[in-house]
Amino acid sequence: MQLSDIPRPAGHFIAGRHVPGDETIEVVSPSTGRPVGAIPVADAGIVDEAVAAARAALASSGWGGVAPRDRLRALHAWADLIEQEAETLALIEAVCSSRPAAQARSGDVPVTAEQIRFFAEFADKEGGALVPTSDAQHGFISDEPYGVVGAITPWNFPINMAGWKLGPALAAGNAVVLKPSEMTPWSTLYLAELSVRAGLTAGLVNVVLGDGPVTGTAITGHAGIDKVSFTGSTRAGAAIMENVARTGIKPMTLELGGKSPMVVFADADLDLAAACLDRGIMPNAGQFCVAGSRILVEESIAEELAARLAERFARYRPVDTLAEADGFSPIISGKQMARIDGIVRASAGQGAEVLCGGEAFDREGNYYRPTLLTGVTQDNPAVTEEIFGPVATFQTFATEDEAMALAAHATYGLAAGLFTRDLSRALRLSRRIEAGTVWINRYGRSRDHILPTGGWKASGLGKDLGREAYHASRRTKSVLIDL
Repeated sequence: MQLSDIPRPAGHFIAGRHVPGDETIEVVSPSTGRPVGAIPVADAGIVDEAVAAARAALASSGWGGVAPRDRLRALHAWADLIEQEAETLALIEAVCSSRPAAQARSGDVPVTAEQIRFFAEFADKEGGALVPTSDAQHGFISDEPYGVVGAITPWNFPINMAGWKLGPALAAGNAVVLKPSEMTPWSTLYLAELSVRAGLTAGLVNVVLGDGPVTGTAITGHAGIDKVSFTGSTRAGAAIMENVARTGIKPMTLELGGKSPMVVFADADLDLAAACLDRGIMPNAGQFCVAGSRILVEESIAEELAARLAERFARYRPVDTLAEADGFSPIISGKQMARIDGIVRASAGQGAEVLCGGEAFDREGNYYRPTLLTGVTQDNPAVTEEIFGPVATFQTFATEDEAMALAAHATYGLAAGLFTRDLSRALRLSRRIEAGTVWINRYGRSRDHILPTGGWKASGLGKDLGREAYHASRRTKSVLIDL
């Protein structure tokens, strides 16, 4: 299909219609480095309009108070339509994101539909609780939707991240005003269009376009936004916390940065470990928050495992995201690729050895070679900074205590992986690692959606996915009656 044949929704999507804007941001394909369109920037006035539309939709539809199974059925109908439109959604995703159409078609789109269905099932199965009191009293805890959730999603998995935010918020009875990344706007807009086509009241899902400083600030500081949900960098999360505190207190879910370790002991299945270490850093060219970017290996197996990884990393070949073939993703922008290369060069300047990679592919677009850095110390920039690219550091240890000392990070605590055949060791060390998720003899989420995700320390606040995400979209009220 030609680029001109792929739909790219125009304007913000508010109350079921597209709303144009004046100031624009250019959207660029990471596969070519060339512009593929432009989007308007929502100022405070546009955000006001979107919030008003959300409140009007809640009032007219009674969405937060309808029979829970009615919400369930409506969300299932939306998920059905998402699957039916998989081809179109995959191509829209591939136009400006780092997601190859083949991967979006087989993974991102069906996973998004699964997320919507998963959260829909909570609508009629989770509720309040009767609490023990004296016979002269009746006490219970009710839970209710917040009202309007303001959501901001990143560019690395645009449609999946929209599903993370929209699924629990809508299932819990809220309306949503969502800002996708200005670099990857169109698949989220199309997802919102499908919600109306599926029968959801126009205005329950509103998408406003723009950047963080203007549009994001207007959303998180808006008095009519009852809760904020954000996925992105730790720096941006801190700015959101500051803005919310300055403009009015409200609850937040923040899924932020990571610098996750993958720890391999000598008794591990090395074939399994090598495959998992590869999958832990290279999907989407390392552009995902739980990327296992710090590989820690017991000394006796380090040389063999490093050689296996270098061989695996050398096999990757770039692919244009709109090509039918599957392949290695581009870096989202030239600016981001320059940042990745700058950290790699700074790391080498401080003594790291570039075992493989360490430079861009010689071709059109933003493609960086899978890179493995050895000989790094704990203060090396490749160890301390979240690179968000296909770059992993390789360090060795002799004892469990040394492994845990290397695994600890001063800033982040998002995820970690442990590889060992010793179950007692695995359970013992999983308690010592400061991270919101620990994977043992695997690396990466499953498609069950039941396990929550979220970080410790500066990696976040609250949880996405799981029943925790649904409950985070509702607030509780205690009621006590004297009989």
